[in-house]
Amino acid sequence: MSLENEVRALAERARKASVGLAQTTGEERDAALDAMAGALRAHASAIVEANAADMAAAREAGTSAALLDRLMLDEGRVEAMAAALEDLRALPDPLGRALEERTLYNGLELSRVSVPLGVVAVVYEARPNVTADAAGICLKSGNACILRGGSLAARSNAAIAEVLHAAAVAAGMPEGCVTAITTTDRAATDALMQLHGLVDVLIPRGGAGLIRHCVECSKVPVIETGTGNCHVYVHASADLGKARDILLNAKCRRYGVCNAAETLLVDEEAADAFLPETLAALGERGVTVHADERAQRAAADLGLEVLPATEEDWATEYLGPHLAVRCVAGVDEAIEHVNRYGTRHSEAIVAQDADAVEAFVNRVDAAAVYANASTAFTDGGQFGLGAEIGISTQKLHVRGPFALEALTSSKYVVRGDGQVRA
Repeated sequence: MSLENEVRALAERARKASVGLAQTTGEERDAALDAMAGALRAHASAIVEANAADMAAAREAGTSAALLDRLMLDEGRVEAMAAALEDLRALPDPLGRALEERTLYNGLELSRVSVPLGVVAVVYEARPNVTADAAGICLKSGNACILRGGSLAARSNAAIAEVLHAAAVAAGMPEGCVTAITTTDRAATDALMQLHGLVDVLIPRGGAGLIRHCVECSKVPVIETGTGNCHVYVHASADLGKARDILLNAKCRRYGVCNAAETLLVDEEAADAFLPETLAALGERGVTVHADERAQRAAADLGLEVLPATEEDWATEYLGPHLAVRCVAGVDEAIEHVNRYGTRHSEAIVAQDADAVEAFVNRVDAAAVYANASTAFTDGGQFGLGAEIGISTQKLHVRGPFALEALTSSKYVVRGDGQVRA
């Protein structure tokens, strides 16, 4: 059987499962989530063992530290995956909700109710926890899922998907409700993207290259999860201690995540007071600074080595211990910079001036805009949505962290008593 036919067969299996899933009750799906969480715990050692093989191969291939951090699983991270499934269980059932109810002029009773999307394909890179998150979110929302993880995590993803599918089926869910494409042949992803009519939506999670390829090549509708070239802007009115804490958290909490800050913008008026201690703190944490001329002078006064920033730096999502630093004339220039170079993910202003805050919040185009808080909070769990399936930077269907509700659609149910239209 050709690779294309193999992928189609998996999708047909998932399509059949989606019909059965749509008929399950919320209680039945919650019981399956409990079983899936328990199975992860019971098979944690085998999952970690499979991940160790992936980690060894990734190190041998010279994989970056940031990607290795995303790839690595230990007992604690497996437990976190299981706990995330239990958190999903505690959320309300997103299906069968009456979104609208009214009586039409002719006596017809019209209601709009939430329903599953059907078959959801998730294409992702070196994050095996996505396998559990995506499977759980899809099952809770009544969708069958097709999981296509990256080759770096092939063994980990296969082990997790097998455990989750077996547990879900044992709990009464239909065969094929959790499907994984395990081949490392990249052509399988392209084959999956052609299955319009079998797959209802495709969600890419990963780097800019993967997302762009899916958007440009997929015949299946795409929910675009974006890259995160995120900014922290320190206004002249900012409490500089808070600003420093916010920046260091946004940049250094975890380097390889899409909500990490990649550029610091500082009002020229605040540069002398803010930059010296901040640049020193970044240096202590091993962060390489790519600085404009004004920030370079501040670094030179401290004897700190920095790199001169280029135009490319302003547009770069580093996903590592690097930060671009630019001094700006004020809030208007900061907003112009963010809207030009940002990826519409997460942006923050630190300011006491209410007018500056409102200008930034209202004029910056991003899925999440923060006033006096770290961009690290852009996360489904932090927003009370449970485990997320991604963070959308597009504007159609869903924007920002998305989970259960974003994997539902709606249909109109119209009840009558013999009405016919003239």
